[in-house]
Amino acid sequence: MRADLLILCADLARRGEPFALATVVRRQAASSAQQGDGAVVTADGAFHGWLGGSCTQPTVVAEALKAIGDGRPRLISLSPDPAAERRPGVLVFPMTCHSGGTVEIYLEPVLPASRLLVFGVSPVAQALARLGRAMGFSVEVADPEADAAVFPDAERLWTDLGALPPGSGARTFAVVATMGERDEEALTAALRVEPGYVGVVASRRRYAQIREGVAARGAPETSFAKVKSPAGLDIGARAPEEIAVSILAEIVQVRRTASEAAAARPAALPTAAAQEEIDPVCGMRVPVAGARHTASVGGRDWYFCCGGCRERFLAGPERYTGAQAGIAGLGGTS
Repeated sequence: MRADLLILCADLARRGEPFALATVVRRQAASSAQQGDGAVVTADGAFHGWLGGSCTQPTVVAEALKAIGDGRPRLISLSPDPAAERRPGVLVFPMTCHSGGTVEIYLEPVLPASRLLVFGVSPVAQALARLGRAMGFSVEVADPEADAAVFPDAERLWTDLGALPPGSGARTFAVVATMGERDEEALTAALRVEPGYVGVVASRRRYAQIREGVAARGAPETSFAKVKSPAGLDIGARAPEEIAVSILAEIVQVRRTASEAAAARPAALPTAAAQEEIDPVCGMRVPVAGARHTASVGGRDWYFCCGGCRERFLAGPERYTGAQAGIAGLGGTS
């Protein structure tokens, strides 16, 4: 891959922005793409790199955005004879480049690391930070006494619990390991973040007291539905590191279950992939956001995969305006 694309990938990863890597893994003449050509597609639909003719770009961008949305890689094939390329595990689209040829492109989403938000400075909190970082989580510690010397593996420390941004989402996992120090304050802050999982390291009796105190602070009853206490799988853990292992194992279980459930339903696509139109000339699906080739004919806007399709359309719009319904199903079969 080109050095500038590697630098872009590193910068996106550092900023925690999702993107997809697109790599040509097979080509058949006369495609202008070469095996190993690569590109990067960001969540806003921006395309960086080279994958051959520009006519492949709309399909690559559309499928890359879907990969970012559902977190699953895919292999796509663009061919002048889609029926000949259909096989299990491959999404096939019509090739509209004038040069013809077939090109197969592997799309791999790169998503930000899941966030492990640890409340407290207890030995269990310290063990969670160490092991969580080793498992690839982005570790953050929230406690007025949090110190970088105690938590060298934390990427961020929050000493003001009120500064935690709300609405973090399903990829954030929060653990309250305050263990007697500011328990109610920590759980209140954890619920406000709205993570996908909240674990509280406490006995059932102590958690009942904490819950009562948090409810008295105004937390709605429904907010406690996602709280697990005692946190962690029941593996007989006693030492801080063992307790941390049991909690992280439970988080893995929750994360995998959510991932499997997401795979069974349509992906929540990035905004850039929210709307697509059919190119009336070749049948390709074209993302509306950022479309480069458009025309207004017959009182509506038309979208094209490339300039060539647009020119052919404008040369005789009546040949295509009635055909769009018949070509709507050409793309994306496997």
